[in-house]
Formats: sequence, C-alpha cells, structure tokens
Amino acid sequence: MNDKELVLTKEGLVKLEEELDELKTVHRREVNERIRQAKEFGDISENAEYEDAKQEQAFVEGRILKLEGLLRNARIIDSSDYAQDEVHLGASVKVKDAKAGASHEFTIVGSTEADPVNGRLSNESPLGSALIGKKKGETVEVNTPRGVSTYKIEGINSTKKKVVKKAS
Repeated sequence: MNDKELVLTKEGLVKLEEELDELKTVHRREVNERIRQAKEFGDISENAEYEDAKQEQAFVEGRILKLEGLLRNARIIDSSDYAQDEVHLGASVKVKDAKAGASHEFTIVGSTEADPVNGRLSNESPLGSALIGKKKGETVEVNTPRGVSTYKIEGINSTKKKVVKKAS
C-alpha cells in the first residue's frame, strides 16, 4: 500500500473515521448475515446471492484496509502552523478570474478531501498549488487545458468556522 502522507482537515479525519466505523460495525455484519442466509439456499456453486454477497464482502474488507492505511498516514492540518496572511492548507481563499471577472471562493484541502464543485480545492491541483504561499493582492498564473488563466487573490480566511460560546 502507498505510504504517502495524507493531509486532512479535522472534518476530513472525522468523516474517514466515521466511514471506517460504519464499515466495521454495520456493513461487515450485514454482509456476513447475507452470506449466512445465502448458504442456507443450498449449493453455493450456482448461488448468485452467495456470489454477490462474497463480492460485497471483498469490497467492504478492501475499503476497510484502504481507510486504515489512509488514517495511519494522515497528518491533520493545523492553521496555527502557517502564517495567517498567506494561502495554506485549510485556508479559504477568494480569487478573481482576471479574464472573466468572476470571483470564486475555495478552501485548500488535501487531495483526499478535494471536491471542486463544493469549493474544496486540492493543494495538488494546478490552481491549489499555485495559490499555496501567496498573499492577498498577489496574482497567480495557472496552466489549464484552455491555456493560461490568471487569478488575483482577493482575500484569505484561515478561520472559516467561528466558535460561539454558550452563555452559562
């Protein structure tokens, strides 16, 4: 298995841990029950339900191994490790496309958590890697399949989630 360090936000870590727990406690039991029931149908050599359950079991066990490996190599992003005035992992950055004039906001995350449609941009993507280390007001050029795109950094927010204290 690949021992590459995995960069995660705290939310990403929780999401992977929850998926692993669900697979181990719920799905594993469900698949084992399906296999047991399928065996009761008789000859397993021509039993489609048994074959299907065995394939699902292989998928579940493979995913468990993959998640355990990812979590073993995970490094949690801590915004306090970075200068607050520059783009870094875990920061939200607002950029303006110089050609189109449209503004976009992204949170820079590790590749495992990347979801560009929902504004979560991988630090390994062309735009994500170009933004890392830059400051508000700077311009970055990114090679894309459509040619070079230019973006101006309009803002950086390192503390996307604000903690609200309850009154006692």
